Amino acid sequence: MRAETGAAGGAAEPGSGVNAITLRVIGGSLSSIAREMAEVLYRMAYSNIIRESEDLGAGIFDVDGRELCESESTPMHIGSIPGYIRGINRRLAGTYEPGDVILHNHPYHGASHSPDYCVLMPVFAAGEHIGFSACTGHVLDIGGAFPGVSLDIVDVWAEGKLFDSMKLYAGGVRNDALIQHLLDNVRTPSPNEGDLEAMIASCRLGARRYEALVGKYGLATVRDAITQWMDYSETRLRAQIDALPDGTYRAPSGFLDDDGKNFGEPLPIELAVTIEGSDVTVDLTGSAEQVDTAFNVPFEGSVVPTVNFAIRTLFLDEDATADYVPQNEGIFRPIHAVAPLGSIYNPRFPASCFMRFPQINRIPDLINLALAELLPDKVVAGCSAAIHSVIYSGLVEGGDEYWVYIEVGEGSYGGRPGKDGMDAVDCLMANTRNNPIEEIELRHPLVCERYELRDDPPAAGQWRGGIGSVRRWRLLSPTFMATEGDARTDPPKGLFGGHDGISGSLRRWHAGTECEPQHSKITNVRWAAGDVVELNLPSGGGYGPPLRRSPEAVLEDVRDDYYEVEEARELFGVVIDPATLRIDAAATAALRKERS
Repeated sequence: MRAETGAAGGAAEPGSGVNAITLRVIGGSLSSIAREMAEVLYRMAYSNIIRESEDLGAGIFDVDGRELCESESTPMHIGSIPGYIRGINRRLAGTYEPGDVILHNHPYHGASHSPDYCVLMPVFAAGEHIGFSACTGHVLDIGGAFPGVSLDIVDVWAEGKLFDSMKLYAGGVRNDALIQHLLDNVRTPSPNEGDLEAMIASCRLGARRYEALVGKYGLATVRDAITQWMDYSETRLRAQIDALPDGTYRAPSGFLDDDGKNFGEPLPIELAVTIEGSDVTVDLTGSAEQVDTAFNVPFEGSVVPTVNFAIRTLFLDEDATADYVPQNEGIFRPIHAVAPLGSIYNPRFPASCFMRFPQINRIPDLINLALAELLPDKVVAGCSAAIHSVIYSGLVEGGDEYWVYIEVGEGSYGGRPGKDGMDAVDCLMANTRNNPIEEIELRHPLVCERYELRDDPPAAGQWRGGIGSVRRWRLLSPTFMATEGDARTDPPKGLFGGHDGISGSLRRWHAGTECEPQHSKITNVRWAAGDVVELNLPSGGGYGPPLRRSPEAVLEDVRDDYYEVEEARELFGVVIDPATLRIDAAATAALRKERS
């Protein structure tokens, strides 16, 4: 048995029904609602993972969970909400009342993973249930076996408290006992409570704004406009897919370091993209079987949103699309995801799927590589694709609760046509912001000793790969540390003659000892005050033959200390005078001719 998503079907011609001006106004209003909801959530949140990193999503949805609009935030968070709603509807459909507020985080019923809370409010118009205002955010702790997130655990219940379609408010009446139970069973009650209230406020705002929009234009007009926008988005994406030749395109085989318990035993990843007419299917058959640790991926809540995101961004890149194509349910209709039940990308209940992001980020990376020959002007070379979250935690002074800091390391993009890869940025499926050093040092017993681009030269290419970040922390008190990451033992792949990128690393210094290499995945090890932890994120692959790189660009790289003079000669065939740092044009031309 395998899971599949997507539904085929033609789209109506856009532009009929609601007049063009009203259509654009309603579309713009919906987009503004989602963005305002996100602003409220991240400005009100207490935890740094939401308040600083913006690890959140928000939007408006219809009664069946079809997306009407979404915030410009982490794509995993917003893309998973339709799955959350379907999970909630299986229990609560037909019971919603004005004033309800629902909490959900069950990874086998739509959640992206259990620390990602979804808060949802039904929206009504003239007594009719017309949709939902919903948002998601990653909370610091949900009361599992270890602080933050945990890898080597037995099943989904060991992750922490699961809330399956629970009404925090029923008909406007707050369930204080349930909320107190929630807070009594986490290590970070203060920030969790603040984040929960921020999510409720975000949903209330969205509900008010959507009700006002319907009140102004009428429910029939708003619904007609939404249908037109969905059909328009579907039509635009289908046109892009249909223009390509039918066929199945396979990515190079990849692998993950290990499952966090059986160290050194790699987990294979296989991915194929099939284009058939105006439909596209991403198939993960052949990837590793599910594992006994938490290193599995919820299919509906994480795999499906990732596939949707990757196809949309590749085929309808906003920077390359002349006119506005809104993100809504219409985008999802031509896209299908397949993963065998019992695999790492579609585990059987009750396997834990707490730590799933390194696996997820490989999906858009491999889709790019699979379609490279077909879409050479649109794809990027191999990216870091190994989001490396490090969770630091410990008891606060007094011991009544924990402090938890979730750090998302910044990797890099590969080179792409006309541009070098972006350096030190959260890439692909994730787009969280970095946390200011001052913010972390103010709130937690950590001192940052280094935070910059890593020292290794970037991957060579006509357009070089991006450079990952390096971050080093000194622990000021005994600290638990857990990691959700992948060192990319198979480094990011170069394209069209570009060089492969560079793997990452995690290291520790303890009591003046030599550097101690660490596994990429750690299950809450307690380290001592004075220990130093350093994380290097992978650097992306190069795009195109290095000998085609502009000598002037190579010279700038040398001046920026990305390459040494001799590396410029060996990698790019560019001869630079080390005394003057000027290009020897004649020697460069002769050397490149000799190597061509």
